[in-house]
Amino acid sequence: MAAYKPVVVQACPKLGERITQDTLYWRGYKTPVQIKEFGAINKIDFSPAPPYNYAVTASSRVHIYGRYSQEPIKTFSRFRDAAYGATYRDDGRLLAAGSEDGSVCLFDVGGKAPLRQFEGHSKPVHVVGFLSDKYRIFSGGDDYSSNLWDIPSATEIISYSEHTDYVRCGCASKVNADVFITGSYDHTVKLFDARTKSSVMTIEHGHPVESVLLFPSGGLLVSAGGRYVKVWDVLKGGQLLVSLKNHHKTVTCLCLNSSGQRLLSGSLDRHVKIYSTTSYKVVHSFNYATSILSLALSPEDETIVVGMTNGVLNVKHRKPEEKNENSPKKRQPAYRTYVKGRTYMPKQEDFCVSKPVKRVLRKYDKLLRSFQSSKALDAVLEPPIMLHTPEVTVAVMQELHRRGTLRSALAGRDEKQVHLLLTFVARRVIEPRFTPVLVTVADMLTDIYQPVVGQSAIVDKQFLKLQEAIGKEIDYQEELLEVLGMMDTLFATFTKKKDTSLEENKSNGVTEIIATDRNY
Repeated sequence: MAAYKPVVVQACPKLGERITQDTLYWRGYKTPVQIKEFGAINKIDFSPAPPYNYAVTASSRVHIYGRYSQEPIKTFSRFRDAAYGATYRDDGRLLAAGSEDGSVCLFDVGGKAPLRQFEGHSKPVHVVGFLSDKYRIFSGGDDYSSNLWDIPSATEIISYSEHTDYVRCGCASKVNADVFITGSYDHTVKLFDARTKSSVMTIEHGHPVESVLLFPSGGLLVSAGGRYVKVWDVLKGGQLLVSLKNHHKTVTCLCLNSSGQRLLSGSLDRHVKIYSTTSYKVVHSFNYATSILSLALSPEDETIVVGMTNGVLNVKHRKPEEKNENSPKKRQPAYRTYVKGRTYMPKQEDFCVSKPVKRVLRKYDKLLRSFQSSKALDAVLEPPIMLHTPEVTVAVMQELHRRGTLRSALAGRDEKQVHLLLTFVARRVIEPRFTPVLVTVADMLTDIYQPVVGQSAIVDKQFLKLQEAIGKEIDYQEELLEVLGMMDTLFATFTKKKDTSLEENKSNGVTEIIATDRNY
């Protein structure tokens, strides 16, 4: 008896992933390091000065981490309640943070106790930042106000109460030391100038604003809220340049890389999207375990840090650059070592020992080998196989048809199994690689279960879907044939014109030759 031959599954070429320079660059990060914090991480900020430590605000503490440390190298915990939005000054020597009790605390990175404490907000302060002159701080709170503070005197300079809802984000201009921007849950972004008593520009985002970002040039502003990331031209009075909707849930944080050519956005949909700032198209994407609240990129793009709602800090470092090619390499065995003996032909007196190869059969192959057609079909109708490898299901159906047992395998099934079969056929029959086999299966199913049509609403619905799918495919084929006929007509016309022009040229040539002969 001949050995059983496994079912041959037709291999179809798969479309390869498009590999770009951005893909290679952003994949060049190591496996992430995960650090557990005490609560949801609402802000991550890198120090602008070497060695580029970063501050993580979570619960009632602000932790300072070194670039490669997995334990905090410093902790600020002098908060009565939750802390929010710890931000470095441009020189990396001072750190400011808001709190649940409405105060703004200023810390020296080298000390522990607050250097200054600014009191003026009546509700929690979520937004804190330094103006570019380094001597003033702006803040925004849940009391709808945006305040400006003087660091040396620890006094309030001015308070703006133009927002009508919580102020939850803000940033300062690096070009103008008097300009700062705040975003609120009242759907607006306001630009303030410390020299005026009211805002100088108001931009309507359309959703509660979760994050704002100003480009280093000061001309472009990015706002995030709802599922949208919007880019505005500040120099044109807040004109909308582009609106991006690439996330499925609320966008919570924004970040620019060191060159300003890539924009990063984090969202509650667990994704970080990376956009090109020239085309504003997504060039890469990262996927994380849970919803993202905060995001930061180190000044040299060497480290990406993401804070999540479950209190996990995800840290990715760039892989080190490859070593110089001139460095001595470990000597590898020569190629002939691996191929030694491959081409040896045994002589007549040699005794050959062959190692038996154990062939592992899949479940459906085992059932087919024992002639259990119906169970073999059941084995390939399981959801994981039908969804991810439909070619296996079709290959088994084709094998059963070749054996002449497909009709018996399809017959005698209950309502649930018939529904499963019809769903698969209706979905895949329009694929050219499966059409020849599945059309035969559809014919057999119609013949076998025609007497029971009308007895089950579920089965009837699937038969109607199958009819609709085949009807649409026939319409598409007819339209394609019409287009093909039009193209054939056009090609035939072009060919006739070309032939006519050639004949004219030939006839003209003959006439000229005859005329020349007569002249002689």
